[in-house]
Amino acid sequence: MTPDMQAPATAHDEGDHLIAVLAANARTHGSQVAMRERDRGIWQETTWQAYLEQVLAAAAGMEALGVAPGDKVLVVGDNRPALYFGMLGAIALRAVPSPAYPDFTPEQLLGQIQRENVRFAIAEDQEQVDKLLGLATQYDGLQWIVYDDARGLEGSAPQHVLAFTELARRGTERLQHEPGLREDLLARPRASDDAVLLHSSGTMGAPKGIPLKHRHVLFAVRSAAQVGYFGEGETHMAYMPIAWVGDFIFTIAAALALRFSANIPEKQETVQRDLREIAPTVYFTSPRAWSTMLTRVQVGIAESTGLKRRIYEHFMPFAIELERRHLAGQQPGLAQRLWRGLGEWLIFGPIRDQLGLARARHAYTAGEAIGEEVFLFFRALGLPLRQFYGQTENSALCAAQDAGTVKLHTVGKPFPGMQLRISDSGEILVRGGNVFEGYFDNPEATAEALQDGWLHTGDAGHLEDDGQLVVLGRVSELVRTRGGERYIPTFIENQLKFSPHIKDVCVLGDGRDWLAALVAIDWEAVGHWAQERGIAYTSFADLSQQPSVYDLIEGLMRAVNAKLPEATRIHRFVNLHKEFDPDDGEVTRTRKLRRNVIDTHYKDIIDAIYAGQAAVESVAQITYETGESGVLRRELAIRDVGATVGAAA
Repeated sequence: MTPDMQAPATAHDEGDHLIAVLAANARTHGSQVAMRERDRGIWQETTWQAYLEQVLAAAAGMEALGVAPGDKVLVVGDNRPALYFGMLGAIALRAVPSPAYPDFTPEQLLGQIQRENVRFAIAEDQEQVDKLLGLATQYDGLQWIVYDDARGLEGSAPQHVLAFTELARRGTERLQHEPGLREDLLARPRASDDAVLLHSSGTMGAPKGIPLKHRHVLFAVRSAAQVGYFGEGETHMAYMPIAWVGDFIFTIAAALALRFSANIPEKQETVQRDLREIAPTVYFTSPRAWSTMLTRVQVGIAESTGLKRRIYEHFMPFAIELERRHLAGQQPGLAQRLWRGLGEWLIFGPIRDQLGLARARHAYTAGEAIGEEVFLFFRALGLPLRQFYGQTENSALCAAQDAGTVKLHTVGKPFPGMQLRISDSGEILVRGGNVFEGYFDNPEATAEALQDGWLHTGDAGHLEDDGQLVVLGRVSELVRTRGGERYIPTFIENQLKFSPHIKDVCVLGDGRDWLAALVAIDWEAVGHWAQERGIAYTSFADLSQQPSVYDLIEGLMRAVNAKLPEATRIHRFVNLHKEFDPDDGEVTRTRKLRRNVIDTHYKDIIDAIYAGQAAVESVAQITYETGESGVLRRELAIRDVGATVGAAA
C-alpha cells in the first residue's frame, strides 16, 4: 500500500489536504497524464505538473482580484478543466468553491449567491455569464466573473468579466515575480478547512449548504480504496454535474488521492461517443442512466440483422439466468461455463465495447433503487455492477456491496472506519471520518442531523444478519392512508420506475382511502415500443394518451400491485401529458420529487382521480428555457387498475 492509500490521517494532521496531495503527484508523477479534455475532436492532455501549475496560477490570479480565506466562489457550468483548476485555486486560498448546476434558472442562482454572499464566480461560457450579469439589479455584491469559453465574450466582455486564460496569466506573473508565493500557497490550506460547499436537493424548500472538509473527503476515498472500491491509476470519465457530490469525490478527491486520469467529454451531447473512446476502468452512474443504457441496447438489437437478434435472444436470457443462480450461491457447471465463454465472444464482449465499458473493472449504481431486470442484465453482460450507498453529508461513500456478496436488495456493508446502526424509529445512522460537521449557516438543521456523534440520514432501512444494509426510502416520506396503513411512496415509485417505460411517477394517498399515481412515461422507450407496434402519434402528449399506452402502464401497475399489501396497492392512475420538470419546480435537478409543488400544479387532476371521473381537462403551467411561461391544455384519461394478474406485453 502506497502512502497516498494509507488509512485516513487524523484530524491533527493539518498538512494532509487536497493541494498537498496534488503537489505530491506533481513531484513524483509529474509527467503522467492527470486530465484529458476532448476539444474540437482532439484529446488535449494535462500532466500532473501542468495541473499543479494551472491551480497555483489560478490561485495567485484570484488572490490579486481579492479572493480571501472563507470567501464562497460560485462555480457554474459543465465539466471543464478550467473550472476544476479554478475550484482548486480557490481551495489553495482557503476560499470555498460553491458549485451550481448549469441549468439553474437565474432565480435559483440568485438564491445561492445571496445565501452565501458570493463575491466571485467562475462560469463556463457566455450563457452562464449572461445569467449572472442579469442578476445585477437584484444583487450588487458580485465583483468578478471569470469565464472559460471565450466564444461570444472575447473582445466584448463587460468590465469585471475576465477570461480564465488572462486570470492564469496574471497569476503566473505573480508567481514569477514574488519569491516564496508558490510555497506559501502550497502551505496555506489545512485538513480542517472546508474544501467545498455542496447543496441538498431542496425538496422541502431552499437547498441546505453542506460543507465538506479536506479530511472528510480524503477519509472517504481512502477508506473505499482499502477494500478495492477503486484503485490507483483508474481511468475515469468526468461527466457528472460538478454541483453533485459524486463529481467532487470522483473527479477531484479520488482523482488526486489515487492519481486517476480524469477524462472530460467534449460536451454532454457527445458523452456516449466519448465514453467509448475513453473506455473507463471505473464507471458510476444512476439507476435511471443504467436503465436508459439497457433500452438503447434493446433498441439496437431490434434494429439489427435477424442473425444478430437470434444470437442475442439465445445467449442473453441464458446469461441472465446464470447470473441469477450465481447470486443465489449456485456455481455453474463446465458446460455452462463453456457456453458462457462462447457468448462472451459472440455477444457480451461486443456489447460492452459498444457501450464504452470494455475495460470497466469497477461499475457502480447509487442514488435510488435499481430494477432487478436492469441489474441482472449488466452483470450477465460481464460488468461487475454493484450498488453503494452514500449522501452528500457523508461524502458520498458510506457502504458498498462486496464483489463476493452481491445481493439484489442490499447496498452492502460500511467501508472501514465507518459505522452504521438503525435507530429505534428505523432510521439509518452513520458515524465516521467521512461525516460532515454541520450545515452552512443553519444551526437548527445541524442539531437535527447530528446527534450524539451520529448522522441521522433521514433514510429508513434495516441491517441484515450478515451486516448488509437495506434502504427502504426517506423517513420523512413515511405516510399513512386514512385507514392508518403506513407506506413510503418512494418505495412504490421505485418499483414502478424499474420499468424503462416509466420515467417518473408520483404516488398519491396520504390521508386518503386508497392510492393513486401520476405517471410521466419515458418518451424514448415508449416511443420505440409504439413504433414496433405500428402505433401512430404526434407528440409526447398524444403518445401518453394512446389507449394501448394506458394498457402498457396498467399492466406494469398490476405487476407491482401483486407484490404489495392490499392496502398499499394503486387503484387509479393518469398518464400525464408532460414530464415533471425542474424548471417548473416539480423535481430537483437530481430528479427528486417536490411533492408539495406537484400537489399544487396537478390539483385538478388529483381531485378528478379521487372524484371517480373518467377524464379531466388539465391546464398545466410550463416554463420554457428562456424563462418565459406558457399554458398547456389537454384532456387526460383516468384509468382504473384492474386485477393484479401480471404485466402487459
